[in-house]
Amino acid sequence: MSSELALYRRYRPEKFSEVVGQDHVVSVLTAAIREKRIVHAYIFAGSRGTGKTSIARIFAKDLGTAPSDIYEIDAASNRGIDEIRAIRDGVQTLPFNSEYKVYIIDEAHMLTKEAWNALLKTLEEPPRHVIFILATTESHKIPETILSRCQVFAFHTPSDEEVREVISRVAKSEKLHLDKESLNLLVLLGEGSFRDALGMLQKVATFSSDKKITVDEVEKITGAPRTELVHQLVAELVGGTQEKAFAILETLSGQNVDTKTLAKMLMRNFRLALLILLAPDIKKKLEHELSQSEFNFYTTLVKKPGADKIPAILKELLIAYGDIHLAYIKQLPLELALAHIFAKGEGSGGAKET
Repeated sequence: MSSELALYRRYRPEKFSEVVGQDHVVSVLTAAIREKRIVHAYIFAGSRGTGKTSIARIFAKDLGTAPSDIYEIDAASNRGIDEIRAIRDGVQTLPFNSEYKVYIIDEAHMLTKEAWNALLKTLEEPPRHVIFILATTESHKIPETILSRCQVFAFHTPSDEEVREVISRVAKSEKLHLDKESLNLLVLLGEGSFRDALGMLQKVATFSSDKKITVDEVEKITGAPRTELVHQLVAELVGGTQEKAFAILETLSGQNVDTKTLAKMLMRNFRLALLILLAPDIKKKLEHELSQSEFNFYTTLVKKPGADKIPAILKELLIAYGDIHLAYIKQLPLELALAHIFAKGEGSGGAKET
């Protein structure tokens, strides 16, 4: 695989028709260009790796803006008043080769209070030839005085299906073979970010001995919990014992796996089991998306004594996941979740008697 350029850069969309998962943004921007209803300032808000700067570049290009008239600023490293003053001075000059000068400010929420005040003056009376596009993952940190002067677009976090589509397309283009388990794990680890998912695909492909990527390689290279152990823990929670469940959790914790990733994998397992248990139509779809071994695991799981407790187990895990970032001992929320599950009889084996 060529290593000249990161995958997410190599396969970055170059036109609106290539953008995945942001149809609501694309449709409004294309209509604005077609009907010549361009405003002077936009805010693109959404989680990382969802295509904010890519769409900003496409928008600028479709407006007919030449590269010499597109300015990209990373506010994480250029966040002070001096940098914004330089922009404020620069906007007064006319574009070199275009109708517009477009300023794309990434990580805009990192600007200082003084920088925002300086930028506000420009936004209040912008030159006709200037367009600002502020990209941010934390729109709540942008002052209301700025928000009120911009057209705000909320970018959706891509669905698993959309991330899966992009990974599959890139892998095929790179002549990489991903089995379904590897693909699904990369989707989970990507956390709704095209960029992060493709970054992990590249990392795994770089260290893979051939073009065939297995789930074992993904687990080893990304540090994700071993699927085999996760499945063992899931089975113990449904129809096993508290002692064995805690032993498996301790084994996983001892392998220095990321606790949030483990919690996500557990929730994914129980969510899939829930869908197979309660939604026959979705079960058919999952049979296509999952590997045969995964599908067999879930269909067997939902037939176990205690499978009716799957919704309650999933709820406990969801609570634990929300508490992980607060915990000094990261695995403690999961340990408490296991204790609650067995104390309530939600693992059919119950707590071990003493």
